[in-house]
Amino acid sequence: MNLIIDIGNTTAKLAVFRGTEIVELTHCSNRSLDGLATVCDRHAIRRGILSTVVEIDNEVRNRLDALPFPMTELTHKTPVPIVNLYDTPQTLGMDRLAAVVEAHERASGKEALVIDAGTCITYDFVDADGNYRGGNISPGMRLRFEALHAFTDRLPRVSPEGETPAIGHSTETAIRAGVVQGISYEINGYISALRQKYPHLLVFLTGGDGISFDTNLKSIIFADSFLVLKGLNRILNYNDSIQTTD
Repeated sequence: MNLIIDIGNTTAKLAVFRGTEIVELTHCSNRSLDGLATVCDRHAIRRGILSTVVEIDNEVRNRLDALPFPMTELTHKTPVPIVNLYDTPQTLGMDRLAAVVEAHERASGKEALVIDAGTCITYDFVDADGNYRGGNISPGMRLRFEALHAFTDRLPRVSPEGETPAIGHSTETAIRAGVVQGISYEINGYISALRQKYPHLLVFLTGGDGISFDTNLKSIIFADSFLVLKGLNRILNYNDSIQTTD
């Protein structure tokens, strides 16, 4: 079994894979990894991989180093089954890279766009030949709500839950509709622009913000909240396979 650790900006996910199937998924603190020992005690784990977008303190690092199986920390130097053409690979979020790896495998020779809606919304493109071309980053839903409140004198803090009319009829609904519909238009805009050049483009939507939107392109959108975890598992298996053949 494989242990996959994906440490994000707000939480950490610990997933145990048997082959390509997730047999356990736990959310825990992205600073303490407090669920690590319990997960490891429950499963006969052979190897693991770590992806993080935050700095890990020495205490957590020591606990990871003490695990009774080899752990791979995904960096820009780790072999992956695609070609990374990012100009600054050392600054690329490894969660973005992992999601693209999984999307490319599932796209089966077609271009793929990965949209990850979390703290930030990221858009990452991989071509049909497995060349990662790069992507864009914009504020996520909760960041947008918080920014409207934090950087103005009078706009209130608004929850994403609630009425979202086409045209806001109060300050609260105007903010909510502006944020939610603005994200919808943004997402649809990226898809439409890329489809003009790549008509067979496949779109993968992932992330924790549960974004949904109306579009006539639904037939090419694959929603998978575990895309990053599956990509990390694929990268771990890929590294195991190339070490075995060396």
